[in-house]
Amino acid sequence: MGKGKFMKRSVIAALGLLAGVWITSAAAESPVERGEYLVTGPGGCGNCHTPIGPNGFVEGKELAGRLVTKNAEFTAIAPNITPGGVVANWSDAELGRAIREGLRPDGSLIGPPMPFPMYRGISDDDLAAIVAYLRSVPAVRQDNPKSTYNIPLPPAYGPPVTSVASLQRDESAQYGEYLAGPIAHCMECHTPFGPKGPMLETDLGRGGFEFHGPWGVSVAPNLTTHADGLAKLSDADLISMISMGKRPDGKSMLPPMPYPFLAKTTQSDLKAIVAYLRTLPPLPDK
Repeated sequence: MGKGKFMKRSVIAALGLLAGVWITSAAAESPVERGEYLVTGPGGCGNCHTPIGPNGFVEGKELAGRLVTKNAEFTAIAPNITPGGVVANWSDAELGRAIREGLRPDGSLIGPPMPFPMYRGISDDDLAAIVAYLRSVPAVRQDNPKSTYNIPLPPAYGPPVTSVASLQRDESAQYGEYLAGPIAHCMECHTPFGPKGPMLETDLGRGGFEFHGPWGVSVAPNLTTHADGLAKLSDADLISMISMGKRPDGKSMLPPMPYPFLAKTTQSDLKAIVAYLRTLPPLPDK
């Protein structure tokens, strides 16, 4: 056999072996493992559902619920979503519907700030993985008051979600849109709010929403490709800001960005998110 033909066949064999390893690795990931990554990583569910004490998130109380925000319009209390909470009596399908559509088994609507405009886009496979992981976490016995609303809630956040297909997990802008939307709901906080919630159709990623907390006031920055947004920042800058909360000058960014969770996001997923942000039409600060 000639040297050139031998090298060619060797390369093809090596590529086939690598492809086999990738397929085996992907198949080996269980729904619980995928769900754990989504919930404790980019999804950051514990940012609202885990109690916070003087030293940060309370150890041993993960996902047991807490007061999220109290204002003139509503008092939002995230429920206990461990097997020791109210969801223990819900079927997997009922829990999945509550996550993706905001409807409890009794037909009542879960109110803001749960980002249902985003969560409706969670794929069937990822939704099942999230539910599987929530069923596997330690049960925490903690009863929480119910949320109260001084504003009318709609009868639903949209028609029933029948099925959402999975996307290929890669570093593409398409997958980044899925991560920044349905999974991490970045675009909810970074889009100005109108009377009916975030103005996703007209002001996507424009920033300007104010968050008031013990840290003072933080303003969601502009994520579009405008000069007021990300135009001057490198991809490395953005990845550092998203995952570590560090600006290019080394200064720390303010809450409520869920940095402890975003820090667990894979480099591939971070690159996909940045690729998506680079596609946002330029809009000046609101």
